[in-house]
Amino acid sequence: MLNDTLSNALSKILAYEQTSKKECTVKSSKILKKVLEILKNSGYVGDFEETKSIRGNNLKINLIGAINKCGVIKPRFSVSNDDFIKFEMRYLPAQDFGVLVVSTSKGIMTHEEAKKLGIGGKLVAYCY
Repeated sequence: MLNDTLSNALSKILAYEQTSKKECTVKSSKILKKVLEILKNSGYVGDFEETKSIRGNNLKINLIGAINKCGVIKPRFSVSNDDFIKFEMRYLPAQDFGVLVVSTSKGIMTHEEAKKLGIGGKLVAYCY
């Protein structure tokens, strides 16, 4: 078992999407819930709910078949408001296609929201 729950969850979600499964169960964490909320608002995953078990909390995610690729960005690059274009070109296939998830001082949000607010942060994940 690996220590990075976000990376484990996104790789499991991607594997389940590629095999056309409709739901996925992963270990729960605070950052994973925020990333899934962003992906849900962007239209990449369906609803998700937290279930409790003996071994800890799990998230049951409904997959809608909209993810082509997703993953964690390591190392977590620091990015300023002007540098988003460079990382969009590196991690996303086209302009205005996909989402970069950024951890900022105002919370976890998409790179588009961070651009509008004029703040930078650390890159966490990408999805398209």
